[in-house]
Amino acid sequence: MQNQPLLLSSLLRHADRFHANTEIVSRTVEGPIHRYTYRDAARRARQLASALQRHGIGHSDRVATLAWNNYRHFEIEHGVTGMGAIWHAINPRLIPAQLIYIANHAEDKVLFFESSFLPLVEKLAPDLPTVGLFVLMADRAALPAVTSIPNLQCYEDFISAGDEGFAWPVFDELSASSLFYTSGTTGNPKGVLYSHRSDVLHCLSITGVYSMGLAATDTILPMTPMFHANGAWGFTHAAPMVGAKLVLPGPRMDAASIAELIEMEGVTVTAGVPTLYSKLLQHFEEQGRGAGTMQRLVVAGSAPAPSMIEGFERLGVSVNHVWGMTETSPCGTSTQPSRRTAKASPQEQLGRKTMQGTPVYGVDVKIADENGNEMPHDGKSSGRFMVRGPWVLSGYYRDEKPLLEDGWFNTGDLAVMDDDNYIQLTDRAKDVIKSGGEWISSIDVENLAAGCPGVAEAAVIGIPHPQWEERPLLIVVPSASEPATAKAVLSFLEGKIAKWWMPDDVIFVEALTYGATGKVQKMELRRRFAGHYTSQKSA
Repeated sequence: MQNQPLLLSSLLRHADRFHANTEIVSRTVEGPIHRYTYRDAARRARQLASALQRHGIGHSDRVATLAWNNYRHFEIEHGVTGMGAIWHAINPRLIPAQLIYIANHAEDKVLFFESSFLPLVEKLAPDLPTVGLFVLMADRAALPAVTSIPNLQCYEDFISAGDEGFAWPVFDELSASSLFYTSGTTGNPKGVLYSHRSDVLHCLSITGVYSMGLAATDTILPMTPMFHANGAWGFTHAAPMVGAKLVLPGPRMDAASIAELIEMEGVTVTAGVPTLYSKLLQHFEEQGRGAGTMQRLVVAGSAPAPSMIEGFERLGVSVNHVWGMTETSPCGTSTQPSRRTAKASPQEQLGRKTMQGTPVYGVDVKIADENGNEMPHDGKSSGRFMVRGPWVLSGYYRDEKPLLEDGWFNTGDLAVMDDDNYIQLTDRAKDVIKSGGEWISSIDVENLAAGCPGVAEAAVIGIPHPQWEERPLLIVVPSASEPATAKAVLSFLEGKIAKWWMPDDVIFVEALTYGATGKVQKMELRRRFAGHYTSQKSA
């Protein structure tokens, strides 16, 4: 057999050779829709790689981005990784102190950024000593007349100095490809360093029918940002691999803007978090025009509410709930039906879709006790959710602390697995509620509450209680039309959960705070409402 290394440059080369005229469509920061083809993208990515090389960027140097999902970001991703440097996509929603920490920890040498982040970069630049090149992702007309950023260049001028005949180098497939930092850990954000081999294997997995089932006939719109978990969950790898049309939404992530792109471009597949989908579903229902060309959606970040799944299925859109995290590249499981589930009742199938599904090939999982012993697959025995595989991290970037337990990575989730090998997270280890010595699943309660009429969003947290150690508090964002009352929500939950799981109170808020991954920031909620039950007792 031939021994050719698995390199990310092969993805765009393949699209250039065999899907050259397939479109990449972007909504830009400046507003207009940009269109070009894989052939155009491949040419410009080669130019970018050549320009970076001429600037002195070499193998394994870190090249950072502060950018939205658009064609220039796509070119940077493929140009940087293709030349053997490391693409470091930074989450711009982090606070400045974290942005500075991440860029310095990575020792980024270049920072590409959107014009919308110009004021932010002007504040950050003095504290980024390793960054020797700042590039504004725009043409020359967008360059500011006066700026404190040293030697600022514009993107179009920068790549014009590159050679479009640049040849992608061949190197070890175990070389690092990209670097993403996760804030889902304690302390400072931690870096997850992917390899070319792990990325290509992950991409092969997610394009398969058992996972996301992508094909050249698809038009893919990743709503999840490219700065999260491997380039929009790997979709910016997967689209060129299969030759699918790619639609990149830019900074406008409101439901009306997404629906407009779906209609304009004939989108068949989307990927995003439940909050985005809830708003998109509401928009579709208010408009009364259905979901257009949308055939299926991939949802992750947190479990979708049954009501959301049913809503999209009424519109003819199938829902695939996948589980993953930055540390797993990210995709690890999928709710594609098993042979048994396919024969189950519609209600049972709906319940399966809110679970985390079964492992995709390449990812091994176990539910383990504190000693690492595997728990029974009985759907009841809860334990630590452990994973391993060729696209699961072995340790955090520049962190010498041992991470794995006998080769397994502890996800930090608590879960059960049933006899059909379906996994269900029962809670994050740090979010589980212990009341009077008994455990309460915040996930189960909030998923049920989200299905109550008049509830737009729901979150459940455990807060101190003078008698029971902790008690659940239900926090609700009411629907704009016919908002629910506290009594109505609690009545809706009666009979669906154990009495001792019932929240002691319901608080209504205008909005919940979400992180970049689409997860509710429960730490902030716990801090905000920490004294709610204790103050009631003292009163």
